[in-house]
Amino acid sequence: MSAEKSSLHTRNLHRDPYDFDQLISCVPELKHYVFTNAYQTVTINFSIPKAVKLLNKALLLHFYKVKEWDIPDTNLCPPIPGRADYVHYIADLLAEDSDEIPSGNSVKGLDIGTGANLVYPLIAHASYGWNMLGTDISEGSLKNAQLILDQNPDLVSAIQLKQQPDSHHIFKNIIGAGERFTFSMCNPPFHDSEEAAMKGNIRKTKNLKKGKPKQPLLNFGGQQSELWCEGGELAFISKMITESVLYSSQILWFTCLVSKKDNLPKLIALLKKVKAIEVKTIDMAQGQKVSRMLAWTFISPKERKALAGLKL
Repeated sequence: MSAEKSSLHTRNLHRDPYDFDQLISCVPELKHYVFTNAYQTVTINFSIPKAVKLLNKALLLHFYKVKEWDIPDTNLCPPIPGRADYVHYIADLLAEDSDEIPSGNSVKGLDIGTGANLVYPLIAHASYGWNMLGTDISEGSLKNAQLILDQNPDLVSAIQLKQQPDSHHIFKNIIGAGERFTFSMCNPPFHDSEEAAMKGNIRKTKNLKKGKPKQPLLNFGGQQSELWCEGGELAFISKMITESVLYSSQILWFTCLVSKKDNLPKLIALLKKVKAIEVKTIDMAQGQKVSRMLAWTFISPKERKALAGLKL
């Protein structure tokens, strides 16, 4: 058995090694991909797309009571433990304004780029009872996300979906006049071109297979909007920051993941320029990968405390 994954958030349900007997009881098909490796650890081969998808399906059923979950082979298959971490760090951020983690449908979250997998809203609602709105520019991704909701009827009232019709905008067309959110979250496209995304995928696959594959594997696949945008992560988050000014009174906390540490100084400088009242950077480590959550608000601490726990 491997040691506890102590780099994960203390409330993350995935800190302990996977109990594959338990997970196989949820998704029997997973048993075909489970084996004991050279270190006597029970695991799966993470370079096999089907294995990763079945593991996700089992994790979502066992830990988050998502009865039916599937995604097309062409869409991004997210690592559940890391996705859960982001949700828990947002919970900590909200707790700073209300002295406890706010739960239930008084909290309304906005997930930008929810994808076909819908993982952030699923985890956020299961963990804290929050209501969520998932947005995406891809009609196909949202169709699959809606299929997940349709197959889990108890989630339909808690999670809504909305398509962003214009890739040049993030909040516009999504947030209506007078509509308010407790927070927004986003795991932005990292690469600045399709070629860079492809190279990154091949590199990941190579690391897992310890070989030299010429093609990326599908569990590191993903639609264009999931993997890259012009200007990459820096351009995308900069656009988000600039546009957030227009919705400064409608979202308590704007948050976004930042993969590349070198981008932080430029983003923080931009936040200073647009006069964000408070800016926080929170490190998140999942295994060897270190990411960070950038959070900002235009609402004063006094106003935030007054709003904390209120139905927005």
